[in-house]
Amino acid sequence: MSITPALYLIPVNISDAPVDSVLPSANIGIARQIKYFIVENVRTARRFLRRCDREFDIDGTTFYELNRHTDPAAVSSYLEPLRRGEPVGVMSEAGCPAVADPGALPVEIAQREGLKVVPLVGPSSILMALMASGFNGQGFSFNGYIPIDDADRTKRIKELEQISGRTGMTQIFIETPYRNNRMIKALADTLRPDTMVSVACDLTDPDRESAVTLPAAKWKNCKTDYDKRPAIFLIYRG
Repeated sequence: MSITPALYLIPVNISDAPVDSVLPSANIGIARQIKYFIVENVRTARRFLRRCDREFDIDGTTFYELNRHTDPAAVSSYLEPLRRGEPVGVMSEAGCPAVADPGALPVEIAQREGLKVVPLVGPSSILMALMASGFNGQGFSFNGYIPIDDADRTKRIKELEQISGRTGMTQIFIETPYRNNRMIKALADTLRPDTMVSVACDLTDPDRESAVTLPAAKWKNCKTDYDKRPAIFLIYRG
């Protein structure tokens, strides 16, 4: 079935699990029909498309790179194919585009111009971590990265704990993977002993996936090595 001209937000895998175990086959059918992609990393995007379909016409596809090095003024030009009636895809480095991802910019432009936007189904590590935590899923906040500096990080952790206690909202954030163990120690040392902490790691990976929820005090005795593994951190004080 032919697809209509639109900006398609195409989720990608967040682990090395087989693509067909985490993404609907319909997504692959849509991606096959797109010849213009806005991507965070061209090499990663090419690899993903080939994982979806070994026969994917990579050489006949145009990729526009959108990351922290991209001039925002150039992004509007990436939508020229859509303006003339051809579908355009958006892919992030991992997970759902436009969620904690620079892909939000072309979506903003498309919405402003009245161009059709179609979000597709796929894995979001943020939502999957929330699902597995046992915390409040009706009120939550994703806070991105928190400060690296020890004093600033401690201050921010206490702020998030206070917000959760006052509002009942789950507070979600991430860390650069090689600092995960340091983050867990900071949470255990900073939070009240009974504040709940959940760490979700390697989501969708059938061999390494884990999601563990414990009071902050119990994380002091954590023996698991979380470094260099993609993780999501959640705190809750309802």
